[in-house]
Amino acid sequence: MVTHITTQTQNGNIQLSPDKSKRISPEALCHIVLRTTPDNFDRMVDFYLTILAGRVSHQSHRLCFMTYDYEHHRIALIKDATAVPREGAPQVGLHHVAFGFKTLQDLATSYEEKKAAGMLPVWSVNHGMSTSMYYEDPDGNQLEFQVDNFDTVPEAVDFMASPEFEENPIGVNFDPEVFVKRVKSGEDDKSIKARPNIGPRDRR
Repeated sequence: MVTHITTQTQNGNIQLSPDKSKRISPEALCHIVLRTTPDNFDRMVDFYLTILAGRVSHQSHRLCFMTYDYEHHRIALIKDATAVPREGAPQVGLHHVAFGFKTLQDLATSYEEKKAAGMLPVWSVNHGMSTSMYYEDPDGNQLEFQVDNFDTVPEAVDFMASPEFEENPIGVNFDPEVFVKRVKSGEDDKSIKARPNIGPRDRR
């Protein structure tokens, strides 16, 4: 438990501690809200319900709230007639959102379920600290589905501070079909999660 160091001034205001490690942080990332065009609204709803195996908490003519776990909503979609589709080169803004699975078996099953629904990853990569598959929604937003490659967070942090990660902070691509075969074969998880060394890489 973090003890938050603040100083109360004479007028009752709180003075922020200069020590960032002592400041209060959010307990959780609760939900994400996306704006979409009227033409894509229904496609976006179907996409997220399918890719997250989710359910609708509330839907109206211009809003949809959905969840896949104990929260009342994790994703919300807004139909906005003023929204403009993405065009051309990548734009500034949110790059991707990541969702986690506990096991490689779950990630493999998720891949097969999404494939059966006509959804294929646009990028499959072993980042080192995670094994990940990326998908794109109808608006071009990217979603990452991942499994941690290390048993503990400190191990992952150590890897990210290593010369190997300094040389290649992006990862090593893999074929998802080969990945599924390796998982189903009973190969040891550590072997599948181990990231090959391909030398320097600084972009996708």
